[in-house]
Amino acid sequence: MQAGSGEEFMKYRSPLVSRYASKEMAYNFSDRKKFTTWRRLWLYLAKAEKELGLSITDAQVSEMESHLEDIDFVMAAEEERKLRHDVMAHVHTFAHCCPTAAPIIHLGATSCYVGDNTDLIMLRDGFDILLPKLARVIDRLANFAEKYADLPTLGFTHYQPAQLTTVGKRACLWLQDLVMDMRNLQRAREDLRFRGVKGTTGTQASFLQLFQGDHEKVEELDRKVTEMAGFKKSYLVTGQTYSRKVDIDSLCVLASLGATVHKICTDIRLLANLKEIEEPFEKEQIGSSAMPYKRNPMRAERCCSLARHLMALVSDPLQTAAVQWLERTLDDSANRRISLPESFLTADIILSTLQNITEGLVVYPKVIERHIRHELPFMATENIIMAMVKAGGNRQDCHEKIRVLSQQAAAVVKQEGGDNDLLARVQADPYFTPILGQLDSILDPKTFIGRAPQQVTRFLSEEVRPVLEPYKSKMDVKIELEL
Repeated sequence: MQAGSGEEFMKYRSPLVSRYASKEMAYNFSDRKKFTTWRRLWLYLAKAEKELGLSITDAQVSEMESHLEDIDFVMAAEEERKLRHDVMAHVHTFAHCCPTAAPIIHLGATSCYVGDNTDLIMLRDGFDILLPKLARVIDRLANFAEKYADLPTLGFTHYQPAQLTTVGKRACLWLQDLVMDMRNLQRAREDLRFRGVKGTTGTQASFLQLFQGDHEKVEELDRKVTEMAGFKKSYLVTGQTYSRKVDIDSLCVLASLGATVHKICTDIRLLANLKEIEEPFEKEQIGSSAMPYKRNPMRAERCCSLARHLMALVSDPLQTAAVQWLERTLDDSANRRISLPESFLTADIILSTLQNITEGLVVYPKVIERHIRHELPFMATENIIMAMVKAGGNRQDCHEKIRVLSQQAAAVVKQEGGDNDLLARVQADPYFTPILGQLDSILDPKTFIGRAPQQVTRFLSEEVRPVLEPYKSKMDVKIELEL
């Protein structure tokens, strides 16, 4: 079929790859990465077996090394149709181009030697792709928090106006969750071990037979192959597979990241509705086909949409681990082919999108100031009462005066749709004459933000910047979204 003929559009394509995911994460879970890794694992096994005394020649090893990449996928598919076994199909395909090495390919191994070990390599490499991306999001958001550390803004509890905070302090609430996610991903990555060389039910019986009962050589074989694959440790005990609890650990931290991103992007969407903060908006971007004035927060909405999928995927490994019978059942396989790649692909997408958002967040201080002006008079009533008492007034009398004037002002706002005129009412009431000269200072928004700026400075210094140190060389990558 000629290029552009449209054949690719005649079948379902996952939008995770066709529409969103980065090239590096899409490749990490590709067939080429998977099956070339199988061949490398067969090479590692042959090398280690040769080093430990099995009758494997240099020519056989060299032949395998020279055919790691040239996979005949058509032949492999034909073999799988005949054999109904994906691993043996690729053993035969590899053997076809390595006739000298054919007798020793997969020697002593079981399917999970290549299958599970490759999955662990993909999980490890997937985390290695995600961690710098998460670090860049944290870095961009930390810069934002520092820039706006002392810009007062309305706080919200129950999505009702509450005591003031600052734009930077609110960003630190987002950052705190992201830093927790960073530590969780790092831990999950470091906890990964190699399945290693364990045999059909994890007992290493086939390898013990190959080495004529020499337990030390079997352990050394496991150690050598583990080291060649780039792992520090292998699991000391396995069934036919590594414990599916490992998949739970990996996907749980990604689901937790999804919850963080959903919360951050929901907040951005709420603030966009108030016109206080907006995500980047391209010059020719269209917000609505019917309403040309609209600037919809589509990036944040995309993050929320995909984050829900990421959070839902963790139920798959939970259920898979729960129903693995004894040493292993195959009802894990089809599920894991979907849930493992999709979790990493989805996490990759939301981090790339969130980086794009945080690199271009737009703040509208004048809108924020107007919202503060509407609410601050109510919030300042306690300060007004204290100032009156210091000027010689009676606390109870002042409280009653403020209560009546506040309710009158609230009626103007709620029933008449007018502005909050409490300050004007206070200024017009002779009772408050002793403190009229203090009202500007009493109503200065910066007197209502407490220690927010200081908290931002300390938090960024002690808890954010240190976690970024390992990723300093990877901070300069910018994200341009194609869609």
